[in-house]
Amino acid sequence: MTPTRKSHWSYQGRWHLLQIAFLFSLFLLCLFLLALTPFLAANRFQTAAQKQVKIAVSVNLVVLPVKVTDGRGTFVADLKLNDFRVYEDGEQQTISVFEEGDTPVTVGLVVDHSRSMDPKLRDVAAAVSGFAHSSNPLDEMFVVDFNDTVSVEPMKGKSFSSDASDLESALNAVTARGRTALYDAVSEALNHLQGGQWEKKALIIISDGGDNASHLKYSQVLARARQSQVTIYSIALVGSETEEENPKLLRQLCKDTGGIAYFPGKGESVTKISLEIARDLRQQYTVGYVPREVKESRGFRKTEVKVVAPDRGKLHVRSRQGYSAAGQKWPVVQEEPGVR
Repeated sequence: MTPTRKSHWSYQGRWHLLQIAFLFSLFLLCLFLLALTPFLAANRFQTAAQKQVKIAVSVNLVVLPVKVTDGRGTFVADLKLNDFRVYEDGEQQTISVFEEGDTPVTVGLVVDHSRSMDPKLRDVAAAVSGFAHSSNPLDEMFVVDFNDTVSVEPMKGKSFSSDASDLESALNAVTARGRTALYDAVSEALNHLQGGQWEKKALIIISDGGDNASHLKYSQVLARARQSQVTIYSIALVGSETEEENPKLLRQLCKDTGGIAYFPGKGESVTKISLEIARDLRQQYTVGYVPREVKESRGFRKTEVKVVAPDRGKLHVRSRQGYSAAGQKWPVVQEEPGVR
């Protein structure tokens, strides 16, 4: 009987060992799958992101920032998608993108450092600092300084920054001297703007508006701005009665792109105006659509946004007046060596 009992316990012992081994193997498998899950998820999200990029590139999405105000100039919030109508060349479009509020924006600060701006640079520094400190924390910004030459100022090796100190350092990198290559500077800013990550893009020009050194013409810069789908604002520091000042061009450039041209009077705070621009960028709707008809023509396409909300009273709508289709090649400004 004793051998039989030993054999029986030996069999049970082996069975228990097999069960323990199986459970331990199952435990190790669970640990392996758990460790692998983040990599699988990351790969899934990366694939989804790649698909999203392909979609964004493959369609001709037109994005329009829209400001809606009442009779007192106050921003009208809480409008719905169904309140908006978008037209291209008179034909109503189907809105596929709709956002309200403070969406991040890529912003270029185009700052005049020509000789005519020398007595105004203190106001320029105040405007840039005020804007940077009051922007969305996710905004990405850069500075283009210009006089005879144009330079996108590096900011600690970065192409864009949300740090106000970086922008202030970039602003102080150039002294006021030479002539005014305003159009070339705007063109360079439009180039750099395309490297930003946000769909919503804007330029803020701080200048007296007088160009006397550019290779490009105003018509070329306007056409390029329309193709870039950018909103342009300006702070025109006019009033010194210099022959270089031409504020009409700044006013027209802003109007054509859906922005605002500001002309601060004597004693008026430039910093206050920069805060108004920052607030204007935050208090907007963003609507987007894919044109019903993809035209082969590269010409200008007129857009119009209407808001139908009878219970809100009389409303004023501001947006871009149109855009130019992508695909046109633009002249590249070849800068000559010069002292900055």
